[in-house]
Amino acid sequence: MKKIYLTLFLAIIGIFNSSAQYYSIVNQAANMLQTAVMGGFMYRGYVDVSYTGGVGNLQANFAGVSTVQGLQYANWLFMGAGLGVDLVTSKTSESANPWNYDRQTRTTGVMIPLFTDFRFNIGGNTSPSFFIDIKAGGSFLIGKNYLAIENGYINGSEYFMLKPSIGLRIPTSKSGKRSMNIGVTYQLLTCNYWWYNNNNSGTLNSIGATVSYQW
Repeated sequence: MKKIYLTLFLAIIGIFNSSAQYYSIVNQAANMLQTAVMGGFMYRGYVDVSYTGGVGNLQANFAGVSTVQGLQYANWLFMGAGLGVDLVTSKTSESANPWNYDRQTRTTGVMIPLFTDFRFNIGGNTSPSFFIDIKAGGSFLIGKNYLAIENGYINGSEYFMLKPSIGLRIPTSKSGKRSMNIGVTYQLLTCNYWWYNNNNSGTLNSIGATVSYQW
């Protein structure tokens, strides 16, 4: 009988502990929602201009502009979503066989990046500080789905994109809400690469600079 009472007692304690944990989770979620509704999360917007030059076996250059809209969750954390336009230029090898190319290939194209953006501020909000920015999403090749590069071409219309940047954040207002951001950036795009009737997966890697304005 004592064992039964002990088991029931432990079960009741477990129920109360679980209820307390659930209450704590619900309470935290409610507080976050209340903070968002009451304006604790501040709206932020960015306009970003960047240029990256191709490196590696498959080389393409990207000159782009994008905008990001989102919320500042803390002085050190911003999360948002962005949309941009990239002008892509590539080159073909002097030894490339023109018969390997589809008649619709080209060495200049336009891509539309669509991504989520995570931006971390390291240091004060009202004084110059460092930032880390990570964009991740997809990039879409507009028009004909072929872009000639080196001895072959990339094909397809959808590409995975990863674009981290690091640099200096310079406030342009006393409150720190507006600032200029200058940094170095790296971009990776996955792609399918056709070369002499071979279809292989590949990556387009590029490194360059970025300048953005925050409000």
